[in-house]
Amino acid sequence: MTVRPGSVVSVDTVSHEGILADQGSDPVAFFARHGVARHDVLDDAVDITRTLRRGADDGPHVVSRPIAVDGTEPGDVVSVTILAAEPRVPYGVISNRHGRGALPGELPRAEASVSVFADVVTRDGVQHGRLPVVEGGPRVVTFPLRPFPGIVGVTPDTDERLHSVPPGAHGGNLDISLLTAGSTLHLPVFVPGAGVYVGDPHFAQGDGEVALTAMEASLRLTLRLDVVPRSEALRRFGALVGPLAETAEYLVPTGLDPDLDEAVRRCVRAAITLLRARWGVDEHLAYAYLSAATDFRISQVVDLVCGSHATIRKADFAAVGP
Repeated sequence: MTVRPGSVVSVDTVSHEGILADQGSDPVAFFARHGVARHDVLDDAVDITRTLRRGADDGPHVVSRPIAVDGTEPGDVVSVTILAAEPRVPYGVISNRHGRGALPGELPRAEASVSVFADVVTRDGVQHGRLPVVEGGPRVVTFPLRPFPGIVGVTPDTDERLHSVPPGAHGGNLDISLLTAGSTLHLPVFVPGAGVYVGDPHFAQGDGEVALTAMEASLRLTLRLDVVPRSEALRRFGALVGPLAETAEYLVPTGLDPDLDEAVRRCVRAAITLLRARWGVDEHLAYAYLSAATDFRISQVVDLVCGSHATIRKADFAAVGP
């Protein structure tokens, strides 16, 4: 699929939860055990389970085919704006498996995978996820939904077969919870056409994603794909070597590394580069500003490559320029 810059596209994403082998490779049966009627199980999830053959090096996620943006060349930046992220089902799953998560060796306590079902309820006009406090008990805890795609990426310049789990300079499985409707992810382009892809839909996720997954559930995404030419990208972002998110309030540079401390350091360097390119801030003053006014957060610690992101308030620079 090839689109022109500025095009709006719709992608029906499918969650991997409920279709995996450790859940029986049968989403109808898996969700029926949690009281979900057949008509509330997506047909495309069933079809994917029946036809998909994945290798050990592919990763668990269901991702879209790459979308080429006409005229985009390496050195440009493609900007993926999330116009809408609409739930396709009224439930989701939060899982801990493979001895992964923030507490490997501690949780889960048994070798078997743990998949927690969460349904969706509406409270005061706002959709919430709902979990029991005790398995099978009547008391519940609720939390507001903040739907977003965990995976937004471009095609890297490599002949290697990609695994869906580790993020990188190309984006991919970033799991940045700020990427809700209205946000934009700016990504450096590595191959002609960019090859934008999305997946890993989330209904809600805490920063860190500590158990391994978010509340995983299928979304319909509406995206706008814009191109920033190389010269303009250098002026706006500096030499962008990795993903840069943006919301109405924040610029959100990122840092990625298998070591969390190094991921934070990379995020700090990316933030300094951004401040110098965008507003001409002296290096030592950029460092001071970030220390005084910017939060550096943990995106996730569970994707083989850890992620950190910073929230730079755009309003702080209102007197400096756009």
